[in-house]
Amino acid sequence: MKPDIHPDLHLVNAVCACGNTFQVHSTQDELRLEICNECHPYFTGKQKLIDTAGRVERFKKRFEATQQKQATQKQA
Repeated sequence: MKPDIHPDLHLVNAVCACGNTFQVHSTQDELRLEICNECHPYFTGKQKLIDTAGRVERFKKRFEATQQKQATQKQA
């Protein structure tokens, strides 16, 4: 490695929003995290299906309208 071009590496405490703390190496003096392995849904097994703005309902309504339109066309 060339001298004086690489940032210093520090052992810092990473603090998650859930309150979990652990030590990591970083070039920053302090790490604040929004999510960690203790509170992430993938690792905790508590995944939730989030339906933003009723997308599923909108799709179902559109799909039903298409099915009804096709059924009326077949009857005619």
